[in-house]
Amino acid sequence: MGLNLNDKKAVVAEVSAKVATAQTIVVAEYRGIQVAHLTQLRAKARAQGVYLRVLKNTLARRSVEGTQFAPLADSMTGPLIYSISDDAVAAAKVVADFAKTNDKLVITAGNYAGKQLDKAAVVALASIPSREVLISQLLGVMLAPVSGFARGLAALAAKKSEGAPAVAAEEAPAA
Repeated sequence: MGLNLNDKKAVVAEVSAKVATAQTIVVAEYRGIQVAHLTQLRAKARAQGVYLRVLKNTLARRSVEGTQFAPLADSMTGPLIYSISDDAVAAAKVVADFAKTNDKLVITAGNYAGKQLDKAAVVALASIPSREVLISQLLGVMLAPVSGFARGLAALAAKKSEGAPAVAAEEAPAA
């Protein structure tokens, strides 16, 4: 059963709101995937904060019209599932990880910050660590000199404290 005009407008408004805040959209063909596997994909997407939805291509085209994702409209043909995320790599990671285990999910295109991506570029984007991992790595690099200096001072203090009682013990009998 098709959607009436009001339902279509509601879908376009909902997707447009997601697209307005998104950094990445990944489009994949889902032909032949069992419902149970799609349910698993949706659960993984929800856990990662990714908006994942099967849409009519005409509604998806209207949703990206006039945005940085407008070039993606040329790739919107066939039965597609749309993965939209505010995080730069989350949408690509969810779809690419699922595609590794299920060969029926075929990544067709993507768009990151207005730049059109092919399948290889989406997979490359998915291989980038998440924002949280990158921040923790950056903090580790920033704290390395400070922690190294602190360890050096602690080692110097330990060495002096080892030498101090021995020196005091030698001076005590002499006095």
